[in-house]
This record gives sequence, C-alpha cells and structure tokens, in this order.
Amino acid sequence: MAFLSTLTGIIGFGMGVPFGLLLGFYFFIYSKPKIVQEPITRRVSQLDNTALLNLLHDIPLWVKCPDYERVDWLNKIIADMWPYLNKAICASIRSMTEPMFAEYVGMFQIKTIAFENLSLGTIPPDIYGFKICETNENELVLEPAVRWAGNPNIVLVVKVLTFRITVVDMQILVAPRVTLKPLVPTIPCFANVSVSLLKRPEIDFGLNVLGGDLMSIPGVYHIIQRTIKMQIASLYLWPQSLEIPILDPSTVAINKPVGILHVKVVRAHKLLKMDFLGTSDPYVKLNLTGETLPAKKTSIKKRNLNPVWNEKFKLVVKDPESQVLQLEVFDWDKVGTHDRLGMQFVPLKLLTANETKEFKLDLLKHTFIADPYDKKPRGNIVIELTYAPFREESIKVDGIGDVLSRKESSLDRPSENSSEVLSGAGLLSVTVQGAEDVEGLRHNNPYAVIRFRGDKKKTKKIKKTRHPLWNEEFQFMLEEPPLNDTIRIQVMSRRKGIGFHSKECLGKLDINLTDVVHNGRINTKYHLMNSKNGKIHVDIKWTIV
Repeated sequence: MAFLSTLTGIIGFGMGVPFGLLLGFYFFIYSKPKIVQEPITRRVSQLDNTALLNLLHDIPLWVKCPDYERVDWLNKIIADMWPYLNKAICASIRSMTEPMFAEYVGMFQIKTIAFENLSLGTIPPDIYGFKICETNENELVLEPAVRWAGNPNIVLVVKVLTFRITVVDMQILVAPRVTLKPLVPTIPCFANVSVSLLKRPEIDFGLNVLGGDLMSIPGVYHIIQRTIKMQIASLYLWPQSLEIPILDPSTVAINKPVGILHVKVVRAHKLLKMDFLGTSDPYVKLNLTGETLPAKKTSIKKRNLNPVWNEKFKLVVKDPESQVLQLEVFDWDKVGTHDRLGMQFVPLKLLTANETKEFKLDLLKHTFIADPYDKKPRGNIVIELTYAPFREESIKVDGIGDVLSRKESSLDRPSENSSEVLSGAGLLSVTVQGAEDVEGLRHNNPYAVIRFRGDKKKTKKIKKTRHPLWNEEFQFMLEEPPLNDTIRIQVMSRRKGIGFHSKECLGKLDINLTDVVHNGRINTKYHLMNSKNGKIHVDIKWTIV
C-alpha cells in the first residue's frame, strides 16, 4: 500500500505540475484586469523635483540641446505624405524580406512564410529634433531624432500548423546620422546617401501568437529585445552604415584618381611633309578623355619625318574602363596654327595593371575609325604604356546592401612596411576649396596661387567677394614622398588694367607635407599669414602607386 500511495503521488505530481503551468499560462495570457484606473494627471507646476527629473527623458531634444532645431514644418510634411510613404515603405519591406523568407521554406516543416497584412498604420513618425553638422568634407551630415509610436497592422503567416504572428503596439526611438555625399553639380546634388545609427535603438512591440501576447512571458521579452538590438547594431551602428546609391557614378564627375598611366613616346615613322622644303617639325600632344587639364607635349623635332623622342609622361587615371588615351601629332609653325599630321586613340581597358605594352599605331586623319576616302599615308607612331593602379583595399560589412569602403595606402599598414611606405612614387593632390574673410586694401577679386618645387598653378578668379569658393584640384606626380617639402599657397587679388596696385596679396600659407605623407591626408582650414581674419580651406592627399 505504501508503494502504491507513493507511486500515485508521483504520478499526480507529474500530471499536476504541467497542467498547472498550462492553466497559469492561459490565465496570464488571456485574462484581463478587472480594475482599470485612469492615470492621474497634474500640471507641471504641481510636480515635485523627482517627478520632473523622470520627465526629462521625454522632453524634445530642441529644448535640451541648443544645437538641435525644432522642425514642426517637417513633421507636417511627413503627416501629409504618410499615407503614400506607408505604401512605399511596405512595398520595399516586402521586396526585401521575400528572398529572406524563401531561405527558411522547407526547414522545420515550414511550407510558406508570407505577410498576410502589412501596414504601418495611420500614425506617422515624429522628428523631435534636427541637427546639421558642419564638416570640412564634401558632404552634408544630418542628425534627426526620430520617435514613432504607431498602430501597425502586421500579420505574418507561417504555415507549419497554420498559425499567425501579429505585431502590435510598436514603438521605435532612434538617433540616425544621414550623410549626403559626395556633393556634385547634378540634381539632386548628392551621389549617395549613407545612414548609420549613433546609438542602439529603443524598440518595443507586442507579438501575438495563437491569440496571446508572446512578449508577456517572463524572459522572452528581454531575449527578443537583446537579439534585435544586437542584430541592428552589428549592421548599422556607427561606423557601420547603409549605403544607398542615388546617382550613377558614370553620369556625374565624382571619380577620384585610381592610378597613373606611364606613357613613353618612342618614335614616329614616315610622317606627312607639310613644310615648303618637304619636311615637318613634329611634336606630340597626349591627354586622357574626360580630363580638363592641359595636354602634355613632347619636344619639337625640327625638319624630321622620322623623329625619335623617347620621352616619358605620367597621366592621372580616374576610370580605366572608360578612359581613352588620345594622341595627336602636329607640325609646329612659327606663324599661324599648327597643322595636325594625324591622331590615334588607345582605350585603357586594353592594358593589364603593372605590365608594359608597346603599341605601333597607324596615324589617322580624324578618328580611330578608318576613313575609306583618305588614301594618303600618314605614317605611324610607337608608344609604350604602363598602367600602375594605386594601392586600394575595400572592407565589406555583411548586411543587406551595405558596403563600408575605405581607401588604404600602404601608410595604413603595419610598421614593418614603413621603409616601403616612405619611398616610391605617388600622387600629391591639392584641392583648394575656398577662403573666408579675405580682404584687400583696394579690391577683392581673389584667386589662389599654389607653388611647389618650382611649379606654379592658379585657381580661377572670383570677382568682388571676401568668401571665394574655388573647389579646384591640382595634381603633382612625384618620384619620392615629399617628406621634407613645403607647399606655399597665396591668396591674391587682381583688377583689370595696368597701373599701381593692380595686384595685391591677401594672405599666404606654408604647409609642411610631412604630416600628409604619414597620415595620407589632411583636410582643414588654416589661418592666413598677413591677414587679419582670413582663412583658407585646403584638402591635401598623398597616394602611393
């Protein structure tokens, strides 16, 4: 009897505990409180210090932080557009999630996963603060503070046992950073949108499964919250970002230098006779398509139809897939225009990186397409081409559509390569963005003059302004890093006519390039010497081949 009594007790306990847990879970999920009281409301002036401190979290950022703006007008625009934004966002969510759901079909006996209903509701998000950050980069940085307590209608159907998952009472609090870069002179005036989160988002919602709120189960809420925050942070928490291309790079001038083309003009053979005595004085002009810089020129070979130059040139390459090397042979004349003897083109996509290739090209009259009516032989030209790309490395971050790209010269590599870093050829790029508060004694028509190793370059002149914007880039190809060199930039003013004080210096600046070589880039504003309040914005880069 004692044994049967013990056995019966064990069986009863084993059956009672699961039954009690199920019964408790049922009442916990489905029962509603019978006593519901309205919250007590008071005037702010009647609250004590403790209550006021608890309310600080809900005060808009434009109240707490002076650098945040109040943007009620923007919230009004979002509210009016919300019915259309809702449909557009939901359509994007469907297209993004369909391939993700397809990966799980067939696993764990899952037949289908699909949204039965997908709507973000009628309540739009609220921007309770807006900040614009000023930087020295060619970009616009926006930091909106977004809060959304919506009434979404989201029903996800997972066909295993045909149960539904419904998302209700969603609340989101995020602090994104939106960067529009680079700024370009093509509508909408920026090529890409980069979105990242400055801190982990606050997300709260209810999850109804089989008629009950799954988030009400102790422990489940915290697990789901932690998982969501970790996943979002791994993808979009700064410095990770979501990159959204807006403009096709081929349609806007946003390409940056990616390498150097080494050109050796060797010789020409059987050129046309253009001079009275049956000879020519040939020279060669060469440049890359898409460039606005002046063409390079060889020396002039007097009275020679078979000239030998063996002269070397370096050209900056921005797009090796589309750019073409253009060669033109001219006959030099002391008076009048120079006669063109012939021309040819070489697409850079024919070259292999870091390999020298020799070309023997028959000169044509107009284009690279042979003219059937032009029977006159124009001779040929021999050149050697080598394309040397810059050292470049991209770091990709796993995620949907995200790529975090970074250019890295060998200066960023470990210290054991420092001897290699501080030697070798490279490109020094100097971009003079603009100046502020430059003022001349007699006139203000500022332009900048860059002097480096005996070379002199100028920006365009801006008339009648104290705040000129040039945004002009100048390039210097060097055989060795400019470790001990200094570059001088002067802001000058010039007026028309000849007379006293037609030109004056508004300020100058000497920049030591040692830091540029070690850091790869310096982008800052400098105070001008011999100027009361003048500043100049200069961006200098050193890239190793």
